[in-house]
Amino acid sequence: MTNEPSATDREARGVRLTPVLLALTGVSGLIDAISYLGLGRVFTANMTGNVVVLGFAAAGAPGFSARHCATSLAFFLAGAATGGRVVRRVGDGSRRTWARVTFAVEAVLLAAASAVAFVTAEHGRIRIHLVIALTAFAMGLRNATVQKLAVPALTTTTVLTMTLTGLASDSPAGGGAGRHSLRRAAAVTTMFAGAVVGGILVLHHGIALPLLVAAATSGTLALVASGEE
Repeated sequence: MTNEPSATDREARGVRLTPVLLALTGVSGLIDAISYLGLGRVFTANMTGNVVVLGFAAAGAPGFSARHCATSLAFFLAGAATGGRVVRRVGDGSRRTWARVTFAVEAVLLAAASAVAFVTAEHGRIRIHLVIALTAFAMGLRNATVQKLAVPALTTTTVLTMTLTGLASDSPAGGGAGRHSLRRAAAVTTMFAGAVVGGILVLHHGIALPLLVAAATSGTLALVASGEE
């Protein structure tokens, strides 16, 4: 007889997906702080905000770049499409494996963005467009995977509109039982915390360091994530 662990045992190894996804939500807040404060009023994680900003730019509002927003949207969609293909190819296999692989790729992309930021001119076009492209692609790739993981109340890690809606509508005040309220509140808190940390780092150290922090966080989560909620 062999003592090899079962597939279920292997899936359970590591940190459960709920805290991993909450930590990634914090990374999203960090990424949007980097992009909005450091790249000129563009979002690379929150595409809802990015579409609105694109509308401001199209209307001619000063201080907004349609080109930057369009680049972000295009690379986010490319990342999500790539993630969708990966999920459909390996999605029936180990959740632990494809979650870890996706989060590892995200870490590599964020590390590449950090390297670009370290070696290019602070306000140069090459820096801005490359960092936008790399971070937006990483967020799209991750979102496609998170959607497939389908952890209740954490089916996205980059926007909070539906999270806040569920938090209020499912609460006792909304006539609900408050199911998943703690998880939803934690998502709001971690994104807020990520934005605060990102804002402080960008304002005092530029974008390269916070990008490195985001890459290190995603890389660590890729190493420890399990396949169970």
